[in-house]
Amino acid sequence: MLLLRRALILFVLATISSVAHGSSGSNNPAPFQPKSATADTKLPAAAATVASPPVQAAPAPTNVDMPEATVGLPEPIKLLIGAGGIYAAFLYYGSLQEDVFRYAAEDGSTFKEAWLLQVLEALANVVIGFAGMIITGPTKGIPLTFFGISGASQVTAKACTSLALANGLSFPVATLAKSGKMAPVMAGSLLLGGASYTLREYLQVAAIIGGTAIVSMGKKKGGSSSSSTMGVVYIIASLLLDGVTAGFQKRLKTETAKVGVKPKPYDFMFWTNLFMCLTAAVIAVGLGEVQTGMAFCTNNPEILSKIIKFAVCSAVGQSFIFYTIANFDPLVLSTVTTTRKIFSVLLSIFLKGHSLNPTGWSGIALACGGILSELQLKSSGSSKKKKGEHKQ
Repeated sequence: MLLLRRALILFVLATISSVAHGSSGSNNPAPFQPKSATADTKLPAAAATVASPPVQAAPAPTNVDMPEATVGLPEPIKLLIGAGGIYAAFLYYGSLQEDVFRYAAEDGSTFKEAWLLQVLEALANVVIGFAGMIITGPTKGIPLTFFGISGASQVTAKACTSLALANGLSFPVATLAKSGKMAPVMAGSLLLGGASYTLREYLQVAAIIGGTAIVSMGKKKGGSSSSSTMGVVYIIASLLLDGVTAGFQKRLKTETAKVGVKPKPYDFMFWTNLFMCLTAAVIAVGLGEVQTGMAFCTNNPEILSKIIKFAVCSAVGQSFIFYTIANFDPLVLSTVTTTRKIFSVLLSIFLKGHSLNPTGWSGIALACGGILSELQLKSSGSSKKKKGEHKQ
């Protein structure tokens, strides 16, 4: 099993290196698209969401028109800054998120206020987003309706992920499951959009879902079955909402194009997180989480520091995401954020006391293989598009 772990880590590192070298400097990536039965049926970019780190994953912003790449620093240094910042912020983000929901007070009580946590996380992103928007200059005439809808669906998806952790689903299982967000998108496209997919694409999704199921069965330490069941329900709800969010974000991009507005990255960060914060605040107040959550944090100040660090890591990591896609094509960002999820899973297993039997490790390998295969497919699609453009 030690050889399997080492091989997996080396494979991930090799993937980052090969994709980054092959993609830096290009501004014309080819995103993952299904083979559609109609000329204009496209797969929504489910993974491209603002603020969200895995288990969240580390949040990737909406597809927006990015500024031109900055000049001055060599490309490897820019990549080191962008990728290093994303890894540092979101690996710590994931660790803190797990710590928050695994924390137990002296009386055995735990932190369950997922909506309050989303309020604080979104608020940190609002502050950073506002500062960035002021520095770069706000965009006028932005249609805010779809920002509100997108923000509400996105924060609900994130809250469901947190509720899955609060109800006993382990961090590695939740993170791997969130990597299978293509499943609801594919299902929706097949049922509603008439899209078609290759056998490889079906196998990739099956590998991620199957590997996640094997990991959950391969854990040596079992928890409450009822809690685990509720955790699975919440993570499925989160995946479905990811698909809904992607659809609204695609509509948002269309609406901004109609009115001739091109929002800057920090416009998206500020407005999306503002509506996320407002939505979460209303729900948190309605559920009474503000009072119970603050009381828990007051009685257990050590968890309050973790929550604050968690929120700051989210905002800082989001800024590094914007820096990376301003200097490299989105495939590089996809490589970094995808492999970051794998490292988050491995770090959680090694550092947080999760114990897996050989069956569990085979599930990890299967799920990671599906994730990396999807990444390689995006890379090959980007390379084909670039070759076609050069021929023209």
